[in-house]
Amino acid sequence: MARVKLQLWFFFFFNFFLCFFHGLSSEFEVGDGSWLSEEDGVVMVQSGKNLPKKCDFSSGKWVFDQSYPLYESTCPYLSTAVTCQKNGRPDSDYQKWRWKPNGCSIPRFNALKFLAKMRNKRIMLVGDSIMRNQWESLVCLVQGVIPTGRKRVTYNGPTMAFHAMDFETSIEFAWAPLLVELKKESGKKRILHLDSIEDNARYWRGVNFLVFDSAHWWTHTDKWSSWDYYMEGQSLYKSMNPMIAYQKGLTTWAKWVDLNLDPRQTRVFFRSMSPRHNRENGWKCYNQKQPLTAFSHPHVPQQLLVLQGVLKRMRFPVYLQDVTTLSAFRRDGHPSVYRRAMGQEEKQHLKNFSSDCSHWCLPGVPDIWNEMLSALL
Repeated sequence: MARVKLQLWFFFFFNFFLCFFHGLSSEFEVGDGSWLSEEDGVVMVQSGKNLPKKCDFSSGKWVFDQSYPLYESTCPYLSTAVTCQKNGRPDSDYQKWRWKPNGCSIPRFNALKFLAKMRNKRIMLVGDSIMRNQWESLVCLVQGVIPTGRKRVTYNGPTMAFHAMDFETSIEFAWAPLLVELKKESGKKRILHLDSIEDNARYWRGVNFLVFDSAHWWTHTDKWSSWDYYMEGQSLYKSMNPMIAYQKGLTTWAKWVDLNLDPRQTRVFFRSMSPRHNRENGWKCYNQKQPLTAFSHPHVPQQLLVLQGVLKRMRFPVYLQDVTTLSAFRRDGHPSVYRRAMGQEEKQHLKNFSSDCSHWCLPGVPDIWNEMLSALL
C-alpha cells in the first residue's frame, strides 16, 4: 500500500513539474498571473532575474501615422504647460508619430479594454512633473469613453486621482520627485534624508499597480538644487556625488518595496529617465519639427545604469520600462516656448523666451509610454 502511495505521489509531482517547466517556455504562458501575453510578447528587464527576450520595446523607430493622436488636444485634464496647440504652436506633426519596435508592435491603446483590466483596481504613477505629464496623458487616453458625470478628480495631500466611477477604477498621481523625504528643518535648511521614505510611501500602500520614476531632481545643482544638505542616519553632508546619492535613495526605495509589498497583490514598474534636449548644435528643441533619425554616439545616462544595478539586487519583481532611447529621438516633442499662451507682440520675439526641453507636449510622446504600459498590464 505504501509503495502504491509513493508511486502516486511521484506521478503527481512529475506531472506538476512537467507542466511548470512547460509554462516557462519561450511563449511566456505563465498561467493567469502572467504579466506578459503571447500576443504582445513583451519582456522588460526584471529585477533579480534574467528573462529571455521575445520583443524589446525599447529598440525600434518612429513611424509617421495619420491615425494619431489618440485624443484631442482639448482634453480638459491637461495642464496649461503641455497644451502646446492651445498655446500657439503652429505645427502639429509631433502628435502623429507612433513607436514601432523592431520585430513586433505595440497594441494601439484601447480605453475600454484598459478600464476593463483596471476594474475595481487602483493604478498610481509616482514621481516628478514628467510623471505628472504621463498621468495627464493616461487620463486623457481613457476619459473620452466615460460619460460626463461618471468621472471626477479628487485630491489628498500630495496625491490626485481620476475616478472612472462605473468601473470603480482610479488613475492616481503621487508627487515624490526624489522618492525619499525632503524636509525643511530648523533654520529653514532643506535636508534630503537618503534613508527615510515613509512620509511618501504611506500613500503607495494598497495600490494594485505602481509606476515609479525618479531621476531629474537628483542632477539639479547649485541654485537649481532642491536641498541644502544630505542626511544619512545621524550624519549630515554638505555635498555628495549625485550618482552616489541617487543610488542611496533608490536603495532606500528598493528596501521599502521588498519589505512592504506583496507581488501577488501589487505589480511594480519603474519608468526610466525621460531625456532632455537642452544642448546646442541641433539638439535644442525650439522650432524642431522632426524626430532625430540617428545618434552620432548613443549615450546611456548614468541614472539608468544606477537604476538597473539597484533593480537587479531586489527580491521583488520590478519591471523596468525603458523609454530613454526611444524618447531621445523626439527633440520635436517638447513644449519649447509654447508652454504658455502668448500675445501677438510676444510671438514676434519667440527666440527671446526660455525653452522647455524637458516636459512633453500632449498629445505626444507620453501617450506612447502609456501604450507600452497598457501592453505590459
